[in-house]
Amino acid sequence: MYKNSRGRPGVMLAAVAIAQSAVALDLSVVNVALPEMRTALGFAPLGLSWVVHAYALTLGGFLLLGGRACDLYGRRRLFLLGMVVFGLCSLTGGLAQAPWQLIAARAGQGLGAAAATPAALAMLTTTFTEGPQRVRALGVWSAVNAAGGALGVLAGGLLTQYAGWRWVMLINLPLVAVALALVLAGAPAEERPARRQRLDVLGAVLATGGVGLLVLAVVRTDAQGWGSPATLAMLVAAITLLAAFVFAESRAVAPLLRLGLLRSRWVAGANVLAFFSTAGQFAAFYFVSLYMQQVLGMGAAATGAAFLPFSASLVAGTLVATRVTAARTPRASLVPGALLAAAGLAWFAFISPHGSFLTGVLGPCIITGVGVGLAMAPIVAAATTGVTPREAGMASGLINSSRQLGGCIGLAVLATVAAHRTGTATDPAALNDGYALGLAVAAALFVLAAVVAIGVLPRRRAETPDPRPTAPAEIRLEGTPS
Repeated sequence: MYKNSRGRPGVMLAAVAIAQSAVALDLSVVNVALPEMRTALGFAPLGLSWVVHAYALTLGGFLLLGGRACDLYGRRRLFLLGMVVFGLCSLTGGLAQAPWQLIAARAGQGLGAAAATPAALAMLTTTFTEGPQRVRALGVWSAVNAAGGALGVLAGGLLTQYAGWRWVMLINLPLVAVALALVLAGAPAEERPARRQRLDVLGAVLATGGVGLLVLAVVRTDAQGWGSPATLAMLVAAITLLAAFVFAESRAVAPLLRLGLLRSRWVAGANVLAFFSTAGQFAAFYFVSLYMQQVLGMGAAATGAAFLPFSASLVAGTLVATRVTAARTPRASLVPGALLAAAGLAWFAFISPHGSFLTGVLGPCIITGVGVGLAMAPIVAAATTGVTPREAGMASGLINSSRQLGGCIGLAVLATVAAHRTGTATDPAALNDGYALGLAVAAALFVLAAVVAIGVLPRRRAETPDPRPTAPAEIRLEGTPS
């Protein structure tokens, strides 16, 4: 069994926050540097997109496996392994001399992040007891995760402009080193179970293959289109594999994802909420960034700096959310937060080709940031409510998968909607119309998230996931009757 010692909670929280900032940063930090990478390494036009897609593919595909592995082999071990892989691949990418080397490094970063991210979240949920302490810790984690995307645009612009594109990869090295040192100092060593469960290999293959194919199909729609034979074939294959995964998990003795976990309205509702709200958030980053550069003519560094008010307001919303959630329930912050984010994005939808940062971006940026902070911070607390320590990694992998898939699928769908409105035109007025439509749809996604929160999440914390174990008696879950 695992030791009962919780280690040093403050040190653990700092380590997890630093590690998550590196992982979240990497989702957006390379976007601004892509033109420099193409020139330096000689990328083909279609090959350049794989610098982004390789990371999204391995991260999304392996999160469930990473979450379950940390339950079986130790959260601390998986975190250390994941961060070492992430750091080494960051170094490899920063030293890359050919396109394939950079793409392979990005895939390796995603693999390391898929192990470290659910392990980090699971360490938080087992280090801090359920209630106000855990809510505050998860609020910090959520704020870092959400703000990382916005700060990644700023960091990417500054590093590319003043230090060179290689530093968007190498900047991870000090972050990884500090996170590793803090975890080694603050997290207690874990004992192995007296009898180790075997990893659900069939479930791992089906889940990784299904999610990976789904992400691949979605991210390639920019080149192939939603109606192309290749896209349709990948979507059908992904759905088939995921259906087979659900069937296999319902009969597995020690499943990768115990389906009984989804009987909790907290867990199920939080994952649906994470999907829709992350889709809206990612789309907002994308369209607002393009609007400032393609319509307002702002440079990369200025565009990154323009996201600072969003990050500051998001942190403010997160601070309020942690207080509200600690005193009441996650639902009390989720509903007004989602509606406020929707209002901010609806305001964004009135952008004009003749606008400016002060008149068209700053106000809705602050409103949206506060709303996203209020809505996103409690989602992880909801997704782990009532989950036993033995399944903390499973629940963490699930909520991170929902967020990753929501961001990936939502962005691809909304980008297609915007492109359909714009057509082949490239003038600022046409681009503005497409971005405005995308932002309006993103607002609708947050309204949908609010509806789900009202209709699915319980009003009280009393409900917990189905505790019945599927594990052998020797490794019975905590809180399960003998």
